[in-house]
Amino acid sequence: MRIIFMGTPQFAVASLDALITAGCDVVAVVTAQDKPAGRGQKVNESAVKQYAQMNNLKLLQPERLKSPEFLDELQALKADLQVVVAFRMLPEVVWNMPPKGTINLHASLLPQYRGAAPINWAIINDEKESGVTTFFLKQDIDTGDILFTEKVTLTGTETAGELHDRLMDKGAGLLVKTVKGIEGGKYNEHPQEQLAEGIELKHAPKIFKTDCLINFNQPARQVFNLIRGLSPSPTAYTMLNGKVLKIYNAEYQETEPGILPGGFLTNNKTSLKFATKDGYVCPTDVQLEGKKRMSIEEFLRGNKL
Repeated sequence: MRIIFMGTPQFAVASLDALITAGCDVVAVVTAQDKPAGRGQKVNESAVKQYAQMNNLKLLQPERLKSPEFLDELQALKADLQVVVAFRMLPEVVWNMPPKGTINLHASLLPQYRGAAPINWAIINDEKESGVTTFFLKQDIDTGDILFTEKVTLTGTETAGELHDRLMDKGAGLLVKTVKGIEGGKYNEHPQEQLAEGIELKHAPKIFKTDCLINFNQPARQVFNLIRGLSPSPTAYTMLNGKVLKIYNAEYQETEPGILPGGFLTNNKTSLKFATKDGYVCPTDVQLEGKKRMSIEEFLRGNKL
């Protein structure tokens, strides 16, 4: 089959590499346009673009997915199947183009956690399992018929970054299985409407800065889950002496705090702990506004509280 691959971040690179390694015929790669980023506004190329160029794959970077020029290019490639991993919403004229359809890899066990941030929300909500799903695209986001899924058990302590890496590898393998299944006609489609019947669906909307501010009036475990669910990005934070303190990792204690939620105790050497509703959250890996990321011991050596 002739395949067009669409993706942008590192998560998508593992899937593209797995398809190439498996001998799939990837005739073109579609990725985001280059964007200036950081203080120096240096042009930032997507991870998928870098991989495509290193492997001499045909590359398309459309500004608009409905532009006649881009649609003509896609049509000319005569793809049998399109594969989407961590890209953007496609217009129907694009996802409906190949005869075998367009499939997507999503980092959750659909129909749960439809949306932009499934990995983060699974950790924030302290789920016991997560996984990856392949499905056919249709009009509404993340709602198409399911092809294959693979589950992973969560430890209750991993960060979103650690789960990202696990699902990135699992997803790459599942995507190859899915493509081979479609190629050989060996697959079944399961409508999400049937799977969703009678269960409470949890969603995974985009995360904004306001979602990252820690509320210490919540239980310690809940604060701990928020911290690991936003680590390493976009990162949970609190205010400390008028400055933003990002917290990448922490431990927690369930005990009578003795001080009001949001207050803190420190020995100014190795320990800083913020009171919560039912205990303490103890940061172990932090970054103060304007400083580099460091261990709590390093932080306390340079900042007497």
